[in-house]
Amino acid sequence: MTFSVAQVRADFPILAQEVNGQPLVYLDSAASAQKPAQVIDAEAAFYRHDYAAVHRGVHTLSARATEKMENVRRLAAQFINARSAEELVFVRGTTEGINLVANSWGTSNVRAGDNIVISEMEHHANIVPWQMLCARVGAELRAIPLNPDGTLRREALAGLFDDKTRLLAITQVSNVLGTENPLAELCALAHRHGAKVLVDGAQAVMHRRVDVQALECDFYAFSGHKLYGPGGIGVLYAKEALLEEMPPWQGGGAMIASVSLREGTRWAKSPWRFEAGTPNTGGIIGLGAAIEYVSALGLEKIGAYEQTLMRYALRRLAEVPDLTLYGPTERLGVIAFNLGKHHAYDVGSFLDGYGIAVRTGHHCAMPLMAYYNVPAMCRASLALYNTHEEVDRLVDGLQRIHRLLG
Repeated sequence: MTFSVAQVRADFPILAQEVNGQPLVYLDSAASAQKPAQVIDAEAAFYRHDYAAVHRGVHTLSARATEKMENVRRLAAQFINARSAEELVFVRGTTEGINLVANSWGTSNVRAGDNIVISEMEHHANIVPWQMLCARVGAELRAIPLNPDGTLRREALAGLFDDKTRLLAITQVSNVLGTENPLAELCALAHRHGAKVLVDGAQAVMHRRVDVQALECDFYAFSGHKLYGPGGIGVLYAKEALLEEMPPWQGGGAMIASVSLREGTRWAKSPWRFEAGTPNTGGIIGLGAAIEYVSALGLEKIGAYEQTLMRYALRRLAEVPDLTLYGPTERLGVIAFNLGKHHAYDVGSFLDGYGIAVRTGHHCAMPLMAYYNVPAMCRASLALYNTHEEVDRLVDGLQRIHRLLG
């Protein structure tokens, strides 16, 4: 069965609208992807028929909701090829997953004089938690520098890792440049120095199949809302042995085995000790529906279509005068650019007038903006529902802006 973008678009009700009198061209999926009817309906059906507080309830609705939630944990584990469902913690998103690792594993394992390695292309969510940890314990934060094309300077790697390196925290795919980092090489290098590896997978899981066992990473985080699922839900994968050693980050209900005012508290086993409070069960159900949706389409077919579209987009954008593209030729998902002397916000506003939605700003990557010496960039992101005709409209819009503004 071939990939039919027309059939896919029919699954996304929001795409069938006009914005500013023009058919919507949604090129902001890297920030947050739209939701297919299958996800919307699954979450709505859960609230209509199955909703109750999960865990510990003896009544039928509670048991049913708990079973559905834990089924999604198993489904997500299969999706990234974890060894077991117990290696997956439900979190609000990639940001919370990274903060959980920083505050639990990091506080227990990073000491004064140690160092953590990140890269210059990281999202703020994979910079700030490590800055906070390093400031708290007296560790050093080191950054892998970039080449002008937005790839890592591999020759600089050897000088960054030593016997005091405790963690490599690295994005799989840059949210600005679309750079896909060489994770197998990086994980092997970190492990040779006795360091753990955390992968920010927020911009990867929707574009290609992820196998955490093959990557041999220690932690992997991704968000549901970028995977055509609901907001406010995500997954943190951690190797079981690490989870069992990590103390809980937040306290409350659901994460305890027992609580005594005299004898203190005993924690639940992992992963539940990291899921304090009432979970976003509806979001978890929607995440499961999103995983089922992309799995049924086939990530290989999605990836092949998106790469064809990406090559076409890069070819067409090369026709726009005064357009600067950032990032490597081979990339996933996103195209960052600036148009001549015009600020990204102005270009984005003009494009919105033509019904074209792109992201503008620093993209939560201010160190990357500093590297390229720009205050902001425009970013068009390509997803499984985008078309060649939409790329043409983006190019036509940019060419029109150039003619009008010079």
